[in-house]
Amino acid sequence: MNIFKSHFSYNKRQRNGIFFLLFLIVAFQIAYFFIDFSPKNESKDYSNEMTSFLKEVDSLQEIKIENSKPKIYPFNPNYITDYKGYQLGMSVAEIDKLLEFRKSGTFINSTKQFQQVTGVNDSLLNIISPYFKFPQWVTTAAKNASKKIISETKSSAIIKDINTATLEELKCINGIGDKLGQRIISYRTKLQGFTFDDQLFEVWYLEKEVADKVLVNFKVLKKPVINKINVNKATFKEVLSIPYLDYELTKKIFQYRDEVAEIQSIEELKKIDDFPLEKFNRIALYLQAK
Repeated sequence: MNIFKSHFSYNKRQRNGIFFLLFLIVAFQIAYFFIDFSPKNESKDYSNEMTSFLKEVDSLQEIKIENSKPKIYPFNPNYITDYKGYQLGMSVAEIDKLLEFRKSGTFINSTKQFQQVTGVNDSLLNIISPYFKFPQWVTTAAKNASKKIISETKSSAIIKDINTATLEELKCINGIGDKLGQRIISYRTKLQGFTFDDQLFEVWYLEKEVADKVLVNFKVLKKPVINKINVNKATFKEVLSIPYLDYELTKKIFQYRDEVAEIQSIEELKKIDDFPLEKFNRIALYLQAK
């Protein structure tokens, strides 16, 4: 027993050392379970840089492919050879048809005729036709023919007199219905007929775009005969009833007439203060001095 006691009996310093060792063991065990000692992944994300690099490679590849394609310069389709036709993507049969046509001594003078002779499809024609270069006399003749067609079309269009246009005729214009058509006729009646084409723009709620369409088919072909009023003899009410005149302007006209005793010429109205000179030609349609 004494032997065992000698092995398990410790002094105070030794016991403190044992307790400190146990404390360290427990502390390390706790640290092991609660602290993550795995190495952190500090590798840099290169995905965005790689994507940009691949895009740049693709663009360079596209440029290389584009540059490797044979360039097409303007050419006269009448002189396409076997090799040239092959480069353009034409089939052997299409090239043979062209060569056979040229043997007859005739020439192709338009893109449409080229397709009729060779039988190339629309997709190929759309690719190569911008490079067709016909002789100058061919293009000049085509332009003259086009101008002639346009001229004949314009001349064949029948222009009707807007002063005799019926409601049904006006309704044929896109944008004109029953109400708007009747409004045009009512304003025409108020004016005693349109004297100027641009008087149509004065119609209430008639948009300029629609008025322009009307004037394509209808114009003032025969000016109306307007009953003029003698400004020196007319009553206030008669002058006020004239289109383009309001109460204030009518009042100024009568004040001026009283000042000069008698208006010698309609041109004198321009002397009135604040007289709307831009409306003079329209107002003068309804007034006379003698």
